[in-house]
Amino acid sequence: MPNSTVEHRLELSNPVIVIVGPTASGKTDVAQEIARRVNGEVISADSMQIYKGMDIGTGKLPDSERLVPHWGFDIREPGEAYSASLFQEYARSCFADIEVRGKRSVLAGGTGFYVRAAIDDYDFASGEQVGNPVREKWAAFLTEHGSQALWDVLDERDAESAAIIHPNNSKRVLRALEMLELDGVSYASQHEGLATLGQAVPALFFGLSVNPELLKKRINARVDGMFEAGLVDEVRALCDQGFTEALTAREAIGYKEVVEALEGRCSMEEASEAIKLATRRYAKRQRSWWRHDERVHWVAADDSDVARIADEIQQML
Repeated sequence: MPNSTVEHRLELSNPVIVIVGPTASGKTDVAQEIARRVNGEVISADSMQIYKGMDIGTGKLPDSERLVPHWGFDIREPGEAYSASLFQEYARSCFADIEVRGKRSVLAGGTGFYVRAAIDDYDFASGEQVGNPVREKWAAFLTEHGSQALWDVLDERDAESAAIIHPNNSKRVLRALEMLELDGVSYASQHEGLATLGQAVPALFFGLSVNPELLKKRINARVDGMFEAGLVDEVRALCDQGFTEALTAREAIGYKEVVEALEGRCSMEEASEAIKLATRRYAKRQRSWWRHDERVHWVAADDSDVARIADEIQQML
């Protein structure tokens, strides 16, 4: 359960600069420009960019375009288990190391929960850890009986949590059962507590705001660009390495759709349209995640003028 624990706090000479916003809002370029100006380094808070070989489909900044050191890329093989708890440890070790070297941390956030885990005073329950027998047990139950049956178990044991989790969201249902069995903690209670957590790491939050219709056009163009850059070949190569199951996970937007096309279940054109739709929906969830966080200073980013946006943010530091 979330709680305030002084020993989790990290003292820094300068607050972490956090750049958040929806996909295709320009976070990557703005974060790098800010880091360049403040003698900083960028930490990516993206749950998909941590995976090796998943580059084009995740919008990972290519090596040739990195003007400052970047962290949070390529730290796991596709399919390897990872969690917000592990990212919390990783990000805070990056903050500390960057501080020791006399530089400043810039956290670029695509995955809202990863950003919150890195910055906020969140004490993860043991169910967040990777490789526990409870998770394996319920994962096996899911495979044998299906998502509805798994949700029914949660509904019987913790109706309050079941009420806020869709039966098809098996990952979250598994998480709720882990918390209940391992720690006696209700997912619903923890979820409510997230909104009231203090910060364990000093940070300043800046959000990039883009008109929804303009963002839709950017997302569509971005997906088209991914195909032109070789997304299909990237997915095919990862499948050849044995990572098909990882690529078809619910979170792997841009990969699962191409896998379906490669397997003949849809055309590549249909896969492209499906990626655009899924990405737009994901961007909407990202906006919703930060909309009510009063810490975020919103900066208009309709014009994609990185220098101008960085100027505005720099004036508020």
